[in-house]
Amino acid sequence: MSQALSTMSTISNKRAYTYIAAFSAVLYAVVLVAPVIAAMLATEYRLSSFNVGLVNSVELGCFSIATVPAYLWLRRANVRWVTLGCTCVVVVGNGASAFAPMFEGLVVLRALTALAAGSITVLILSLSARTSNPSRAYGIFLVAQLGMGAIILLVFPALYSDDSLGAVYLTLAGLAAVCIPAAWCLRGDEFRTGGVVREQQRVDRRTVMNFASGLVAVLCFYFALGGVWTFMAEIAQSGGVPVGLASSMLGIATLVGAAVALLATLVGESRWANVYILAGYVAMTTAMVLLFGAPGLLRYVVAVVAFKIAWSWLLPFLLSVVSRTGGSHVMSSTNLMIGTGLGVGPLLAGQLIDASGGFGLMITVSLGILAVAVSASCWVMRSRPAEEPSGAHTSARSLTKV
Repeated sequence: MSQALSTMSTISNKRAYTYIAAFSAVLYAVVLVAPVIAAMLATEYRLSSFNVGLVNSVELGCFSIATVPAYLWLRRANVRWVTLGCTCVVVVGNGASAFAPMFEGLVVLRALTALAAGSITVLILSLSARTSNPSRAYGIFLVAQLGMGAIILLVFPALYSDDSLGAVYLTLAGLAAVCIPAAWCLRGDEFRTGGVVREQQRVDRRTVMNFASGLVAVLCFYFALGGVWTFMAEIAQSGGVPVGLASSMLGIATLVGAAVALLATLVGESRWANVYILAGYVAMTTAMVLLFGAPGLLRYVVAVVAFKIAWSWLLPFLLSVVSRTGGSHVMSSTNLMIGTGLGVGPLLAGQLIDASGGFGLMITVSLGILAVAVSASCWVMRSRPAEEPSGAHTSARSLTKV
């Protein structure tokens, strides 16, 4: 009997992993190619750094706003049909963005597209938390998006050097359309009340503090990440590195990051997760320090590769630890923090760059915010030891109907 249940869980996990991989690769591609898009936005629409940051902030911020209605529909709606509807919006939104004649219209289209993409992201994160190995699920979530981002960044100089920003958006629309069949990995009622085991958790001060600290850690991590990563190509240009070469370097770094995230996926749940998280923070901090002072090609490459390796390695373990701190909506709330951090980060970064006329102040502020993320992460890791099982006793049963 136990062997049969194990088999059912394995099959269910495979379908969940397929869904997570397919939609993560497509939906987060626009985030990972943000440095290239930022440079093209500035050129084609003649935008200031603030307005470039505004576009990214609106788009990434809407990823988080999508979480708010998800609190209401997640346990009521047929999630397969939600996936299909939102994917169609993403396809149409990206296609229309390719032909937006004015900056204001582009902002509206990117907001609507991101709202649909954010709704699917809520499903991805909620599904990941219910697998029997959350660290592995979050690793797949990261590997898929990094792999797709690396491919786009590496082929960018060859495919898009003579094209406009519209070609990038059309590519994203095509990728989203190809992804539609993955919606059938879900049956539809995985999250409906009564279809899953309800969580029983006593809410006390310690629980609230753990939950809040986890959300702060994710928010500040993505805040620092979004600000620095968005302007990575422009940082390269400040040191005399051509944008085409910078794009190639970003693509190589993203490819390396995908390999590291794959390694984290293979490691899965581990008693050393806390050490892995802290080591990642140290490497990420070092990489950001290397970006000071208009780095030349060699220092820039080292910084970008180290930066990508660091957050690609620590993020699956961090999300897994955070997923243990709250109730049924913890990962929906986490998506809110991810979108908010990625949305506000580029906006603040653009303001700091315009105000200071360089990148030093922006990097300094980002380092301070990252320090807050480290402190919050330490609180969560101390309160919830990494060697504790991640709720697998309910996860397998939750997914046997996938």
